[in-house]
Amino acid sequence: MPIVEKSGYRPAAYLSNGHLQTIIPSTLRQVPEVHYQRENLELADGDFVTLDWALAGRQRGRQLGIISHGLEGSSDRPYVRGMARALTRAGIDALAWNYRGCGGEPNRLPRAYHLGDTDDLAAVIDHALTLEYEEVFLTGFSAGGNVTLKYLGEDAHRVPPQVKRAAVFSVPTDLKAGSENISRWQNRVYLYRFMKSLRQKMRDKAVQLPGHFDLTGLEELRDFPQFDDRYTAPMHGFASADAYYEHSASARYLGGIQVPTLLVNALNDPLLPPSCFPRAAAAASQFLYLETPPTGGHVGFAEGRPDGEYYSERRAVDFLTRAVPG
Repeated sequence: MPIVEKSGYRPAAYLSNGHLQTIIPSTLRQVPEVHYQRENLELADGDFVTLDWALAGRQRGRQLGIISHGLEGSSDRPYVRGMARALTRAGIDALAWNYRGCGGEPNRLPRAYHLGDTDDLAAVIDHALTLEYEEVFLTGFSAGGNVTLKYLGEDAHRVPPQVKRAAVFSVPTDLKAGSENISRWQNRVYLYRFMKSLRQKMRDKAVQLPGHFDLTGLEELRDFPQFDDRYTAPMHGFASADAYYEHSASARYLGGIQVPTLLVNALNDPLLPPSCFPRAAAAASQFLYLETPPTGGHVGFAEGRPDGEYYSERRAVDFLTRAVPG
């Protein structure tokens, strides 16, 4: 029963609620110490994803941490750079990969990324293994955590033996409930930011690939279910937003995870509904460790200064490198 009953996270006094714990780290934090080396990885379907490497030493080591970012994020987001810094300080090379269209240039095909697309993560891992890494650790935040959990659980035979452990944070394991929860009035500030970015990407894709996308009514789409039903689902072969959520939600794959995996979801996360705290799945698993600190916000977990080390980074490194996980 790998449920972590006591969490070591203690927020700074000025982070008094879940909204502050979410907003301040995303707006005030900077991590300038991380310097990436960029590489484009060609994919089998003719598209590409962008990889940003941060090595712990002058040469590649034997351990690698792969970081998957959140919805409409990138390798340049502070939480990704913070994790890359923590990994490299621990002597582990870091690879922060950008989903299709998230690395600063549009992807080539008339599609994007989605929260159940594990093939691209598999391609990134396979590429990393050609560089002779002996141990690979996976980390992910929010949407990236969902992709990571789904990858690990949907087909354990596809996971290479070099993938040893994973640590993910603020994960909407129930995508349908999560998409509805973010539409609540108290979360509209987050929804507005996401929808603004998603609508702009659709406008950009329509210019890039004329004739592929109908933008009629784009500005009237106000939430994730509407946007996903109109664009995300059909672009990626799903009949509807509900079908996309059902197939892509990591909750249905948690029982298949066969490597030690830490899931940390804060109880005051404003974006996660109750169904995103899979206690029953963790209780039934030998490999899924669920930690639910009372506070932390969404992709927050700041402890002191906004630009310092975060609990999520310390906790990930500890879990990934400890002799006995827990």
